[in-house]
Amino acid sequence: MTIQSHEINTIKIAEIISDTIIIQSAQDGLDLMGDIYYQGFDKVILYEKNMTPEFFDLKTKMMGEILQKFSNYRIGLAIVGDFSKYESKSMKDFIFESNRMRHVSFVASVEDALKNFSQ
Repeated sequence: MTIQSHEINTIKIAEIISDTIIIQSAQDGLDLMGDIYYQGFDKVILYEKNMTPEFFDLKTKMMGEILQKFSNYRIGLAIVGDFSKYESKSMKDFIFESNRMRHVSFVASVEDALKNFSQ
């Protein structure tokens, strides 16, 4: 895992780059958030491919637990991926509401994530 640093208007953004799954449990998400926070980053960009498929199963509550922690600690999060494959109404509604609230966003590209963080 490597961290690509971006900065927009003094906001430090960590883009997490990895060839493997780095979020396999809620604890992994919390550990990553803590690591990023203590390195002085304000926002995080993660890739869908680096998260276990269970993360995107709302029944596991993993997504909710992790995203709630990011929200509580006011660390912005963007998840980059192709979310059109998630066909459940619940997941589509969750993504829509998250994007509307803007603290956690589901985007198609790093450029979209950076754009969201700059607003």
